[in-house]
Amino acid sequence: MLVDSSEQFDDITAPTQPKATGEDLNLDNTLRPQNFTEYIGQEKVKKNLDMLIQAAKKRKEPIEHILLYGPAGLGKTTLANIIAKEMGVNIKTTSGPAIERVGDFGSILTNLSDGDILFIDEIHRLNKSIEEILYPAMEDFKLDIIIGKGPSARTIQLDLPKFTLIGATTKLGALSNPLRNRFGATYRLEFYQNKEVQDIVKRSSKILGVDIHETGLAKIASCARQTPRVANRLLKRVRDFSQIKNHKFVDSAVAEEALAMIDIDHIGLEPADRHILRTIIEKFNGGPVGLGTIAAATSEEVKTIEDVYEPYLLQIGFLSRTPRGRMATEHAYNHLGIKYTNNNKLI
Repeated sequence: MLVDSSEQFDDITAPTQPKATGEDLNLDNTLRPQNFTEYIGQEKVKKNLDMLIQAAKKRKEPIEHILLYGPAGLGKTTLANIIAKEMGVNIKTTSGPAIERVGDFGSILTNLSDGDILFIDEIHRLNKSIEEILYPAMEDFKLDIIIGKGPSARTIQLDLPKFTLIGATTKLGALSNPLRNRFGATYRLEFYQNKEVQDIVKRSSKILGVDIHETGLAKIASCARQTPRVANRLLKRVRDFSQIKNHKFVDSAVAEEALAMIDIDHIGLEPADRHILRTIIEKFNGGPVGLGTIAAATSEEVKTIEDVYEPYLLQIGFLSRTPRGRMATEHAYNHLGIKYTNNNKLI
């Protein structure tokens, strides 16, 4: 199944979730940078991609297959769209879970044109039968189709246009080695620096027509979990609050009051983050405890904890991974106002 160039979203409204509502989707597309100049941050990745693009254009060849990985919300889909614009080609977007049948994927591949980019989000969730088709498609631009069943089955081979595959994943280790090794270039997107997030919020506020003070920018950036997508979501919620309350501009006080209404604390933790940390500390003595056990105790899905909440908690040093499970660190205890002892016992 092909979709437009926006990312796949469910109807989840929490600002830190990697999903969005329909309204947010339209705004996200409006706020999405259209070229490398507008794209703030990830300087090393941008520099390498620009070189890759210029070299391919000079040779008049399609760009090599590219794999982008890193936590959700850092701009993988945006980069894929910018690459397509820089190359002057069409981009067709789908996701790993959306490709269920071999025939569907064969149809997608045969409908591409020379130079087109096929962007597969969550590529680590492709099933094995689709991967088997992808290997010759990526290497030789050939599509092997099996016709019939049993002894009468035969294979025919179709030529495919010389396309470029751009894959995006939050779990590089979940990709099989044969698939990972077929990408010509692999880039990791890192969490953003606070100044970069402020610049992103400043650019987005101009597009949305929000009159925002530097202190307001700083406040939103400090709560954005070092993630542009979260920063833009928080900006939209602060904008809504300031309009309803008839504030002429957004400063730190307005931003703080707006964020408090949606229960976002001063470092960007939301109730689910704090619930996970408290569960580990209060029910499991600080850990170590398995991810499945945490999910059961908090009524969250394992995938949601692993993909949405855990990366930032690890990044800021509130969680640690051990061979036996997750542990809450002293920083987490201090943030929650719980006394910490060396043996992680509550006193």
